[in-house]
Amino acid sequence: MALTNTDVRYGGVTKTFHWLTALLILSLIPMGWYANQLPYETDAQLAQKAWLFSLHKTLGVAAFFVAVLRILWAISQPKPGLLNADHRTESFVAGLVHWLLYGALVIVPLSGWISHAAAAGFAPIWWPFGQSLPLVPKSVSVEHFFSSIHWVATKVLVASLLLHIAGAFKHHLIDGDATLRRMLPGEPVVGPLPAQRHSKTPFVAALAVWFVAVGLGAVLASGEKEAVTTVDLAEVASDWTVEEGTIEITVVQFGNTVTGSFADWTAAITFDETAPIGAAGTVTTTVAIPSLTLGSVTQQAMGADFFDANTYATAVFDAVIQRAADGYEAQGTLQIKDQIVPLTMPFGLALDGDRAEMRADLTLDRRDFGIGANVNDEASLAFAVTVDIRLTANRATQ
Repeated sequence: MALTNTDVRYGGVTKTFHWLTALLILSLIPMGWYANQLPYETDAQLAQKAWLFSLHKTLGVAAFFVAVLRILWAISQPKPGLLNADHRTESFVAGLVHWLLYGALVIVPLSGWISHAAAAGFAPIWWPFGQSLPLVPKSVSVEHFFSSIHWVATKVLVASLLLHIAGAFKHHLIDGDATLRRMLPGEPVVGPLPAQRHSKTPFVAALAVWFVAVGLGAVLASGEKEAVTTVDLAEVASDWTVEEGTIEITVVQFGNTVTGSFADWTAAITFDETAPIGAAGTVTTTVAIPSLTLGSVTQQAMGADFFDANTYATAVFDAVIQRAADGYEAQGTLQIKDQIVPLTMPFGLALDGDRAEMRADLTLDRRDFGIGANVNDEASLAFAVTVDIRLTANRATQ
């Protein structure tokens, strides 16, 4: 069997690319579906889900490089003519499916890879070249956009693949021609080819389909972003108005550091810097739990075994600000879910007239709040959660 193509037959290299691609696709599609369905409430479930997603991503990257090599090889080779080129409708559909598949072989794995690179989270790609991509920032919006493109493109791939398989069997079982056999090992007898029509219509039609698919992905990404809404926090009266600030949390899952932040929170602050040693004010901070973004594990964090955001929409830190000899600390309680835990939070404070800059770094144990109660192996999810708070506030004018 010759390695290169002719105008009539496919060569050994093309056939190898074809069946290797088929093997990867037929493995990746059910694997991705199954991994998405798996629960992640226990150590074993979380480890299994992460392992399958890592395998899926690793094979997906392999599929991308196979697709690129296949396309480069196809460009360098003559394309065997259609055996039914005299049937215009069938020829058009065959060409359309051909271009849809070629597009899917690039768009599906590449969009998944970009989504992975934009996210911080579990299930790394198993290779030594890191998890990032050039020009791809760590961004929830980028992650969601390309995740939606990946989802829609996968549907186009599945539909195109089914049409491709149906066409192959139609040629083999109904038409009785050598369309399928010439992609198998050996060199089957191929009769004279009908006159070939070289039209750009299937390619243009495929571009139109992909344009609609990418547009639909963008719409879905926008809808997903809107769906991740926060609870409506009531306005609070405060002697100090927070001008800007962040509440970030960092977790370690499967040895990977994942950092996220809460987008919506309020702080009611009373504070008198002239107060002597002892109580200098109060603070009540209410955090909207659904406003958390935590890389690729955001949905997991919202689940019933973790923050259970559907039941417990807010967390509340209520404390008295104490002035100590070497700075300040807020002594009070932190309520997450139905757990109220005593907490003392030392913090740094820089005052410039009516402007204050505050920073605090503390470490919590997620088990104290019943977060991930069924995940007791730190190799899966570390017990320690780092919280970094930064804010700038202005004293309210009298």
